[in-house]
Amino acid sequence: MDLHPTDRGPRGTHAGAIISKGNLYCPATPRPLLELGPLARAASVAEAAAHDEATKELGCYKLGRISSRDQGGTERVMCPAAMGRCRCPLRPESMTLDYTHPEIVSAPEEPPTCCVQKTISVPVTIDAKRRQKHDYPSRAHRFSYHRRTGSERTFSWIQDPASGGVRRGWSRLFGRAPNALFYALVVVVRNVRLVLAHEGREADTARRAAMGLSPLTRRRRGRRHPESVPNEPVGSTPDPTPEQPPRCARFERQINSCPDTLTTRAAALGTSRSRVPIRPLTA
Repeated sequence: MDLHPTDRGPRGTHAGAIISKGNLYCPATPRPLLELGPLARAASVAEAAAHDEATKELGCYKLGRISSRDQGGTERVMCPAAMGRCRCPLRPESMTLDYTHPEIVSAPEEPPTCCVQKTISVPVTIDAKRRQKHDYPSRAHRFSYHRRTGSERTFSWIQDPASGGVRRGWSRLFGRAPNALFYALVVVVRNVRLVLAHEGREADTARRAAMGLSPLTRRRRGRRHPESVPNEPVGSTPDPTPEQPPRCARFERQINSCPDTLTTRAAALGTSRSRVPIRPLTA
């Protein structure tokens, strides 16, 4: 899941470790890494690579899980320096690591519990709202979150009356097994259509390549921002558009084009069209 901007960044401490984005981090973790946000939608390849490097460095400061949760939901995590992820002067054995690992320069003068002990206990109530399978906003989290678009598109296709048509009461079979089979067949049809569409695009790309043409690409629809709209120069006026005649003028032209209408009758009576007397219908 994606985190709201108010849910990102440090959210307190537990046994001296910094709580951020559902994980516990070393007290000496650089502040910019803790406040790292998700990758921009229009980011370039270089920006994506730099963002992945930053998230990878942030993972080196995370306290790693070494046990599964017990019946009460409590788990044990270990200091990143004790796990060999970073170099810390409080852990002399970690200083033997090569310099490709991040090094903690300013260690706490009074080491907290997470630095004195190798492992600490983390109850289930510690930042349970923001805990996820992948570290936010790492490369693995970004790829996993992108699957949401495909799943939502599949669900909408299944529920669309013009395609899948799955809705309440669509099947008159009773029991879990036959309905589960029907659902599986709908998903199979969806996958077959995706494969056929992909093969069609690949064949079209090969045909265009044989003709010396570039492949067709689908334009990515983005959000329309106010700054993307070109501003008109000051004092400029929009191009004049041909004004439509009023409704009454169009009606008069229609009347004049038809001889056997109110115009002929008004001319015979010697009155204007707007003053033709309206006579009630008589049996």
